[in-house]
Amino acid sequence: MDRLHRDTWYRWFKRCGLAAAAFGAAFAIGCATGGGQPHMRAALDELRAARAELETAAADKGGHRVHAIELVDDAIDQVRRGIDYAANHY
Repeated sequence: MDRLHRDTWYRWFKRCGLAAAAFGAAFAIGCATGGGQPHMRAALDELRAARAELETAAADKGGHRVHAIELVDDAIDQVRRGIDYAANHY
């Protein structure tokens, strides 16, 4: 193998090693700081955004907008409880 190919492979392996190390560090930090439940936390963010949109919407929906806000509030509460449960049991 000539020097150009050897240098190219070396750089490629070095980058892969650095990427693997960065991923491992990020994973370890996430586990250590309670970064578990990423999907539940994402759902919580989305529910909060949905609630904000419902609050901003015009109030002429025959009570359905208000009911939707109540349901979203209940969903937010359930997601929080799920996150808390997982944090205390796993």
